[in-house]
Amino acid sequence: MSAQPFVPPPYPYDRLNSLKSDILERHDSVVDLSIGTPFDPPPPEVVAALSTSGAERSYPPSVGTADFHAAVQRWLSRRFDVSAQSGQIGATVGSKEFVALLPQFMSLRSPGRDTVLYPEVSYPSYAMGATPAGLRAVPVAMGSSGRLDLGSVDVDDVDRALLLWVNSPGNPTGHLEDLGAVAAWGRANAVPVFSDECYIEFTWNGPGRTILQHGHKGVVAVHSLSKRSNFAGARSGFYVGDPELVDYLREVRKHAGLLMPGPVQAASIVALDDDQHVEAQRHRYRDRLKRLAEVLARWSGVPVKLPDGAFYLWVPTTNGWEFAQRLAHAGGALVSPGEFYGPAGSGHVRVAVVQPDDRIDVVVERLQRAVGT
Repeated sequence: MSAQPFVPPPYPYDRLNSLKSDILERHDSVVDLSIGTPFDPPPPEVVAALSTSGAERSYPPSVGTADFHAAVQRWLSRRFDVSAQSGQIGATVGSKEFVALLPQFMSLRSPGRDTVLYPEVSYPSYAMGATPAGLRAVPVAMGSSGRLDLGSVDVDDVDRALLLWVNSPGNPTGHLEDLGAVAAWGRANAVPVFSDECYIEFTWNGPGRTILQHGHKGVVAVHSLSKRSNFAGARSGFYVGDPELVDYLREVRKHAGLLMPGPVQAASIVALDDDQHVEAQRHRYRDRLKRLAEVLARWSGVPVKLPDGAFYLWVPTTNGWEFAQRLAHAGGALVSPGEFYGPAGSGHVRVAVVQPDDRIDVVVERLQRAVGT
């Protein structure tokens, strides 16, 4: 029997287009809370650096410039008391391409393994990254706290595992993982652990945590300026960790032509060296989370808990699509049914508090009218 061509599945957020037209039949505008894309501006100094570095003239180093590495080292030390050598750092064109291409690159390194382990409720790209590489994507169960239940992973899947993804603070649930336990499990089972920490600056329950605080052996932390600095359009990210893993990935990525543009690297240095804009953004997101949690709870009659991290509300419901439709009708807001993040998420919706305050006000006022307050 001949092999069948790969047909890409529908992109999850494209499935919400019908709700947009539904909203506009009832309201004068759509307030899009479905995608975690920042709407607040990055610092003006960061934007200015894009056009003043002169770095557009030449090909940038794929691994990142020495100045970019130094800024990453300063940030890790200042914010998390973690040290790393320049050779343990690699630049990425944002973090999504790293997530999507990593399984293919890791399978070339370990051709006897064919499995990507990832949280059963999570960012869809962890699983999708395995598919173009012809690999298996195996979800790992999550306990009631949202943490990975690594004891539930089948022994055969452990033996076949190329890597394990962990995400903390987690998207969409906002949970905080026990990163020390995950690192220890990876080392004990010879499974490299990749820790997606793009929401680390938006940790609400205690300080931000990185897996690198538990040593570098067998682990790689993945970071992005998209959320931290409202810099998603520039595509700036980096990975840090185990010297052998990072060196391998730096070398193979050179051959793939993966280069963060030079002006973006220059602007990223400015962003990484400034914590004030991050603190201001933390206050914005925290206030929006509280406001929307309160009004959604009153409108729906369902308790809405604040997350331990990230900028999403993970709202329980019996049917995610039905809840999204009702919220579109009453509040003119677009949110994501939980099934976008895996079948185990179908009993929730995710609400991203990314829109500016005046747009959040619109949703709050519409829902207050709907409940008669």
